[in-house]
Amino acid sequence: MPPNRFATAFRVVLVAAVALALSLVAVPPAQAAGGPSITKKHFGTLPNGKKIDIYTLRNAGGMRVKILTYGGILQSIEVPDSSGELANVTLGFDNLSDYVSKSPYFGCITGRYANRIAKGRFTLDGRTYQLAVNNGPNHLHGGDKGFDKRVWKAQPFKRHDSVGLVLTYTSANGEENYPGTLRAKVVYTLTGDNQIRMDYRATTSRPTIVNLTNHAYFNLRGEGNGRILGHELQINASRYTPVDKTLIPTGKIARLTGTPLDFREPTAIGARINSKNQQLVRGGGYDHNYVLDGHGLEVAARVVEPDSGRVLEVITDQPGLQFYSGNFLDGTLRGTSGHLYPKRSGFALESQHFPDSPNHKNFPSTVLRPGDVYRTTTIYAFSTV
Repeated sequence: MPPNRFATAFRVVLVAAVALALSLVAVPPAQAAGGPSITKKHFGTLPNGKKIDIYTLRNAGGMRVKILTYGGILQSIEVPDSSGELANVTLGFDNLSDYVSKSPYFGCITGRYANRIAKGRFTLDGRTYQLAVNNGPNHLHGGDKGFDKRVWKAQPFKRHDSVGLVLTYTSANGEENYPGTLRAKVVYTLTGDNQIRMDYRATTSRPTIVNLTNHAYFNLRGEGNGRILGHELQINASRYTPVDKTLIPTGKIARLTGTPLDFREPTAIGARINSKNQQLVRGGGYDHNYVLDGHGLEVAARVVEPDSGRVLEVITDQPGLQFYSGNFLDGTLRGTSGHLYPKRSGFALESQHFPDSPNHKNFPSTVLRPGDVYRTTTIYAFSTV
């Protein structure tokens, strides 16, 4: 074969070999897609005929977040472990019916008032309002049909390195017996560096109270993959609000020093959870509001799961953080993976104003008046070690 023909043939073989080698290299779907994306699908239909959509947000690195228009629910959060393997780290269901009939607030927006109000009563400008009593003797997470059970309007958006969803809901004056027409907006943004940013806004037509948060349950091993007792938690708080036997704050703001509730140093969630401390006995574990030491948008908590290497940081400008260790999960709920959720198989870190604030003058105010704007931001930041 003449030299020029030999060289040509060699180049053809070389190009083919390189192409074959490249075809065998695994490329994450999101990277192959070339950037962030958002898609919408039908998820289910409510008994009243309203259709519910599910939006899938994906960033360029492969992280995926799924959000429902029902309750603004974070239905799935897929993040990589230290080896790059994706897993859904938030508890939830694969169907609408279970969210409607049996969900313990998985992944939802809670409001108008997140957490508890004693006996469902508060007084504002001399008038007393009676809310639904839906948690023992108390009001919880907005009542019988709070924001977690409402259908939110959704508007997707896409930027250079992020993608998101704007959710809006108008709560009529008198809904769940709260005063004022409240116009609420929650903006979910999935960033290129694996953060879920949640920007909350609200205005009102009459003086009212507002306390919004997201109620995601996390298991950084992957939802349905055992209990969360080995997760190492750190909370930037030196004080907390002790509770009575119905889990309502007593009004005191107490020091955490010397108690099993102190997480200023990284500590396994299960290390002291069965302590005979009265506060833990009352809650069946951790279900307490931590008074954050930081001011402005700062890291409130950090969680490390040693086996997977996944890390979650909760960054917020709120004054409080409710740490809940999944005490009331009982093994009867079957999640998105098909596995049952036993006690303490998920934890929540809810950024918030303090529980029962309207009934404690020494707590930060949750009153919103006409002309003012309720504004707060919380970020779930994922990484690995």
